[in-house]
Amino acid sequence: MASIPTSDPKRTPTSANASPSTECGCEDLRCTADTLSGPSLSGTASNLSRSGRGRISACPGVQIAATGSYAPDRIITNEDLAALGCDSDWIVQRTGIQQRRKAADHEATSDLAFRAAVDCLQSAGVSPSEVDLIVCATITPDFMTPSTACLLQSRLGCVAPAFDVNAACAGFMVGMVTAAQFVRTGAARNALVVGSEIMSRTVDASDVKTYPLFGDGAGAALLQPIKPDFGAEGQPGNGLIRFTLGSEGDPNALCIPGGGSREPLSAETLAAGRQYLQMDGRSVFKWAVRIVEDSLNDVLSDSGVCASDIDLVILHQANIRILDAAIGHFAIPRERMFVNLDRFGNTSAASIPLALDQAVKAGRLQRGNLVLLCGFGAGLSWGTTLLRW
Repeated sequence: MASIPTSDPKRTPTSANASPSTECGCEDLRCTADTLSGPSLSGTASNLSRSGRGRISACPGVQIAATGSYAPDRIITNEDLAALGCDSDWIVQRTGIQQRRKAADHEATSDLAFRAAVDCLQSAGVSPSEVDLIVCATITPDFMTPSTACLLQSRLGCVAPAFDVNAACAGFMVGMVTAAQFVRTGAARNALVVGSEIMSRTVDASDVKTYPLFGDGAGAALLQPIKPDFGAEGQPGNGLIRFTLGSEGDPNALCIPGGGSREPLSAETLAAGRQYLQMDGRSVFKWAVRIVEDSLNDVLSDSGVCASDIDLVILHQANIRILDAAIGHFAIPRERMFVNLDRFGNTSAASIPLALDQAVKAGRLQRGNLVLLCGFGAGLSWGTTLLRW
């Protein structure tokens, strides 16, 4: 196992940027009803978003204490794909992607997840023995069962429940919000959320419109409790200030049809390429632009935060035209949107945590910054949050 700094399991874990978890005011972090009081965002009809596409909730008292990432060494440029019939200029003009990473033949999704998790825990100064929850977002698991999260748990040596989340490109957002509930209620002190994908094995090399879009990688975030702050009237608090999750089930837009219980793999389905990702690019593009606009507007409106006050925006790295079209409707300077899809392509559930870690390491985030995160993809599903870094 990779070397990870160890620490006294009896001490309260902290990182250089994290507040001690004892600030929560609960000796064993089992928060009381008083601690959990705050805005009424219980998921009833009264908190439907303005767009009507989801419900708005909040999760103060939870922070991202550290991040980590891993990308395979092998770089595949647009020029490398020319032999497959892919046009480099078309790829750049239509998507903004110039290169992507590809996992080695011996690497599986859990291998990438492990490297990102180790990086994250080392950054936090937290040992695996202190991790008490693992959530892995992926649509490219090592096996149908067991979960990739369980493989990661075993390799890290954590004593913790571990489970996967399948929400495609929105997976990390769903995983983060799920883990935040464990931290918020005191059920976990150190929740490790990982997005890991080997998307290069889900796409058909003969599909020149889809194959160049995807790459492989992993990103991780460690969630820890802090003292909850709901903010004064009209002012944002801390943690996940506002978030919205949503789904509009539609397998026709973006789907891997073969391999499930509806269409088990057979010689015939394999010959037909049903094991590969199929996408209606035009409809997904239009939906993605609209859902990003709607969900960002929903969380900003409900929190009372002006778009111009946002310090950093990280959207799922799918297509530069989607990002530009969506962000163009808000008073957010283009330089405040972090973009790395030109170097990594679409890494699905790994997209946001990979970009988030790169932003941290580039010095783009400081404690107290307001950050917008938005993931969107197959399902169709999405997750958007405004958080205090």
